[in-house]
Formats: sequence, structure tokens, C-alpha cells
Amino acid sequence: MASRCQFWLPKKNRFCAVAPINDSKFCGNHSSRADGDMVPCPVDPSHSVLRENLQGHVKRCPLLKQTQSLAGQPFYQKGINAGEEDSMSSNGPHSGLSDSISSEMKRNIVYGMSGDQFHRLLGKIRALHDLICKDIQDSYKIKEACNMWIKGEIDRKIPFQEKHVLQQASILGNLDEFGVLSNYDGGEQREGDRSYGNDANVVPAVVEFGAGRGYLTQMLADCYGIKRVFLVERKSYKLKADRSLRQKESLILERLRIDIEDLNLNAVESLRHNPYLAIGKHLCGPATDLALRCCLTKQPNHAVTERCRDKSKLRGLAIATCCHHLCQWNHYTNKRYLLELGITKEEFLAITWFTSWAVDANHSEDISDVTDSKTFFQSSENESDGMIGCMVKDIVKSMNPVERAVLGFMCKEIIDMGRLMWLKECGLETQLVKYVPSTISPENHLLIAKCSRHICAT
Repeated sequence: MASRCQFWLPKKNRFCAVAPINDSKFCGNHSSRADGDMVPCPVDPSHSVLRENLQGHVKRCPLLKQTQSLAGQPFYQKGINAGEEDSMSSNGPHSGLSDSISSEMKRNIVYGMSGDQFHRLLGKIRALHDLICKDIQDSYKIKEACNMWIKGEIDRKIPFQEKHVLQQASILGNLDEFGVLSNYDGGEQREGDRSYGNDANVVPAVVEFGAGRGYLTQMLADCYGIKRVFLVERKSYKLKADRSLRQKESLILERLRIDIEDLNLNAVESLRHNPYLAIGKHLCGPATDLALRCCLTKQPNHAVTERCRDKSKLRGLAIATCCHHLCQWNHYTNKRYLLELGITKEEFLAITWFTSWAVDANHSEDISDVTDSKTFFQSSENESDGMIGCMVKDIVKSMNPVERAVLGFMCKEIIDMGRLMWLKECGLETQLVKYVPSTISPENHLLIAKCSRHICAT
């Protein structure tokens, strides 16, 4: 019998190193079994176990201890930031869809349209984009404060990839330009600035949502002298920035391993009395909506200024959005706004599916710059004249990659503008910008906000 499992691991280019079981050539993980014998683990559905072993596995699942520990934390509140179905949208043919809609389900919604319905939707997207997406500016800002990272003058044990460093630096540069970081340059408040009332002499904490390894916060701490850091991430990572951050004697670091959906930020005791900045680099799909709601949960029957005053510890926000194709209707922050503009739940799901096309094309040139051009729709409408009665699937196949990419970018911007309008309703000053050229990253939209001075001073 072989001394190791004979299952070949193509990514590692070797056989599995685990010892085989009994007389088999394979270990317990790779022995051949009928699919019907395997069931998802109820503690962590990302892996499956034999049905006959399920009862014993549940008691020792690696995630069990963490789940039990998390449930006892005061800041854990299941689904607090999840959002809910809007009663105005529950009458359509797909109103019975589950909370989580897969890409395949979204595609089926699009392919289930008639050709006329599909082209009417494209026309609606164009009209809506022209109406609400006029002021999205290029804002590639690299500040002198970030020079040590741009020039690579950092700990060589820290992973360094130029494209990520440029994105991180521009996120911070835009925060600085927007007047959120400039008051704390080098960790000291600039003399004479009292725009934030009693908290004016306090350097804000930083909450990084979807922090991953935490290198956006690492740059912020290195370049702007932040003293208190909270990293929110549901997964565990190796090679985290935590090692370098903990070496800073004046910095206090707390990592919260929790899904943003379940985080009651007001119940984090060590943050309760601190003003803070909320940041996130590439918060995938609904994670952006969850983070916004986490910082600014709307309270029913409250005036706008009262809602913001309840969360007046939020000083500023910068979130780089991405993966709009994963967005979900129930999680989306501004359903009512889209409904009032004539976008139904089913059309929203179609729009999210279209967004994946934005990253399909060759981005050697900045394709997002042509989203203002009417050429795309004119050419599409001309070609569609000869395709009346065709299946939507055939119409989609007839579109060239640039046309699809332009449509994808339009849909991304519509989704993000809805989020921006939601922040405005909460009394924040806001901007939506392209913070890097699409040649660096096609996922280049940054949502920036800061609390209005007259509200923050209360």
C-alpha cells in the first residue's frame, strides 16, 4: 500500500501528503464516495462531510469554537445590517425569489425577457445613467504623505505589489483631498481647526471593513499617524499586516473576525467613545451595502439630522466598490430610490448581472471613459432592427466586448450612485470618483463621504 494518498493536486503539482485509510489508495478526504453520501456541514456549509459522520463532526468542526465565541460577544447581532425586502417591490413575477440570488438565476431573468423587453431595459439604463451619473470625475490622487510606500521604503517583509499600493495611496489621497485626513496629518491635528466640536483634538480611529490582510490600514497608519485600528474581516488570513502594526508602540489594534452583516458597531466597547473613519478596498458586492448600513443604520420615524447625530462619531468614509454582479436586492441600501426612478427588483437583478461585462474587455485603454458616448446604444439599436423576435441569448451574443463593457460600467455607476444618494439622505457630504485609471484596475469607483460640520459638532 502507498505511504501517501494517491490523489493528484494539480494546483500544488504533487500528490496529497496525507496517509491513506485502510486498504484504500486514498485518504479520508479523497476516497471515492457517492455524492449522495456527502452533506453540507451545518456549522460551516463551505465543506461537506459523510452523512454517517455528521453528528460527530458537528461537535468538533473547526468553526464551531469560533462561532460559539462570537455569539457571546456584545457586538454580535445576527443580521443587523442585512436590510429587508421593500413592500413596494414585492408584487413582481419574481417576488418570491430567495434573499440570495445566484448569477445563474440573474442570467435566467435576463434570458427570460422578450427582445422588446430587453431593449426597453437597455434604453432605461441609458436614460437613467444620463440622468444621475453626470458628475463622476477622475480623481487619481497620490499625496506626498504616501511617498514612503510609493518609493518602496518600507519593511521588506511586507508584500509589495505596485498596482495595490497605487490603489491604496489614491484612496488615502482622495480622503485627504476631501478634507477628512488633512486635519490629522502626521497624527497631529492642524492648529485652529475646530470643525468637529468636542472631538476636534482627537485623532480618529480607523475601521477597515473587509480588511483581509489589512495593508490599506497599514499604509494609513504609516503615513497619517492613526493611533487606533479596528480590522473587520470574517476570514482568517496569513501574512497579515497585524505583525507590523503591533510593532508600533503608540498604536492599538483590534481585529474583529465577524461578518459585516452581523456587526453592531455601536456595541464595540473600545470604539464607543471614539470618532472614527470607515474605509474599505474592494468591498465585494453586498458587503458595501452592509458596511454603509453598519455605520449609518437608519432609524424609523427619525429626522435625517437626528439619524446622523446618533452616529456622529463617524467622521468620514471611503469605500472602493467592486463585484457589483454579486449585489443582492434585499441588502441594497437604496431600493426605494431605484423604485421611484422606475427600476424594478427584476430589472435591478438584471443590471447587476450586466455589471460583470465591465471587466470582460481588454483594459489596455480606459473603456470607462466612453460610457458617456451614445455610440454604443445607437449601434446596438441599429443591429437589433434585424433581430426582432430573436432570443435575448442571441442578442447578447451579437454584442461585441466593448459594447458589453460600456453597458457594464453604466450599470456599476447606477448602483453606486444609488448608494451615494442614500448617504446624502443621511446628511453626509459625498462624492463618487474614479480613483485610479481602469488600466490599473477596472474596479475603480470610490465612494467618499464625510459628516457635515454642523451635524458633527452637535
